Amino acid sequence: MIKILFVCLGNICRSPMAEFVFKDMVRKRGLEDQFYIASAATSTEEIGNPVHPGTRRKLREAGISCEGKYAVQMKKSDYDRYDYLIGMDEWNRRSIMRIIKKDPESKVFLLLDFAKSPRDIADPWYTGNFEVTYADIVEGCQAFLDYLKSREKVDF
Repeated sequence: MIKILFVCLGNICRSPMAEFVFKDMVRKRGLEDQFYIASAATSTEEIGNPVHPGTRRKLREAGISCEGKYAVQMKKSDYDRYDYLIGMDEWNRRSIMRIIKKDPESKVFLLLDFAKSPRDIADPWYTGNFEVTYADIVEGCQAFLDYLKSREKVDF
């Protein structure tokens, strides 16, 4: 089983969007039993809060539910629990490293590291643009799935 943790600052916008987009992609391919997918925050600011209304709206438009998701904080022990820790921007990567201290197994990535054009995913909490964030996350999730197909022993 491949275990993936998507990470952003508050776990109410980008990382839950990535979590549920990726879960949907995996489900549509009948691969749910080969993955464990979750998301978490690097900060404590939103812990216990539901997914941001803008993210819920974008996911609902795509026919994806995020019902029951509440923000949780990433822990140092998540390094041992997950195969991939995937941040949304460089600030997230630095925060992940602050939490885990070191990455000897090279598990830490940014979602768009897998895309043809690596870049940060803008935080819609600040930009207000959930459309651009959603497009970037779909691009990153598809590229990540393609990466896994070529690298992991998963029957796609």
